[in-house]
Amino acid sequence: MKRKGYLYDKIYLYPNMCDAYHKAARGKHHKKEVINFRNDLQKNIKKIQTDLINQNPDIGNYYYFVVRDPKIRLICAASFPERVLHHAIMNVCGPIMDACAIYDSYACRTGKGTHKAVQRAQLFANKYQWFLKLDIRKYFDSIDHNILLHLIDKKIKDQRTVLLFQQLLDTYHTETDRGLPIGNLTSQHLANFYLCEFDHWIKEQRRVKAYIRYMDDFILFRKTSSELKSDLIELTQYLENKRHLKLKSSIQLNRTSKGIPFLGYRVFPQKIMLSPMSKKRLIHKFKAYENKCVKGEWSINELAQHVIPLFDFANKANTKGLRGKIINRFGAPSYRLESRDSRRQLEQQRQ
Repeated sequence: MKRKGYLYDKIYLYPNMCDAYHKAARGKHHKKEVINFRNDLQKNIKKIQTDLINQNPDIGNYYYFVVRDPKIRLICAASFPERVLHHAIMNVCGPIMDACAIYDSYACRTGKGTHKAVQRAQLFANKYQWFLKLDIRKYFDSIDHNILLHLIDKKIKDQRTVLLFQQLLDTYHTETDRGLPIGNLTSQHLANFYLCEFDHWIKEQRRVKAYIRYMDDFILFRKTSSELKSDLIELTQYLENKRHLKLKSSIQLNRTSKGIPFLGYRVFPQKIMLSPMSKKRLIHKFKAYENKCVKGEWSINELAQHVIPLFDFANKANTKGLRGKIINRFGAPSYRLESRDSRRQLEQQRQ
């Protein structure tokens, strides 16, 4: 693919900036920082444009918080104006990075996602007897800035755009010239892009026909375990030498009939189950969310907004019994929690 030029000026074009604002504000219109930005929209967009024209973007204004779902992660959240900038950048550069991806790369891509990845894993589980499931240790923290910039430069010849990515990378380090801040839109796309050449190497050099990657989670499928053992040796060397990455010790080589642990599910040739940890987390969240509604902290509609994604996650697996219990508990045939009985029951519990 030819290197792309004349990108930088497209980033700060007014229509692109407006689109970036709407994307950054989606689902957050009630937030104070979004309201403040919207109240003087023209001026705030103009500032971002001026900063870009001067090649002096106002970036690195992060605040940090910890999430425990399921493991502890340090989330790095950018200010709202910076998130608008991130969307503006990825509106222009995202399609270039996406064009490098193989078909079976499922993170941060339109029309892909976890559900499609799990479905594809089940398809391959029906065709192959063995799988190799791998995960990269501290992936976001380990990404090498110099390697990443080299990869960007191979696709983008507009040096102002390459410099903009360098400025973004310079705002965050876990150690010298390493690490991407978890939580930023640009980090998600760059982290996915970082392994695109690796994907092609797996498919074209190792000739693995059945291969799936979702960010730093990936699975290889083969007819025999010996082929996968050979793949493991070669890909370990590739990741260490060419990407400065190490695999987690939890390498899984097994028959597909035993079930493949992937993205919170256990994928079998004939069925998809929730992993034990996912099921435990779902039940815990349902109870916690219901308790917030009982205490009056959430309305029924707010409860529905939080429960629906959990229900959708469970709905993608063989969880008829679990979903039945949820519906019975909340009285939600369409899981929107609007039945009179559910409202009356929750109101009584509040009192």
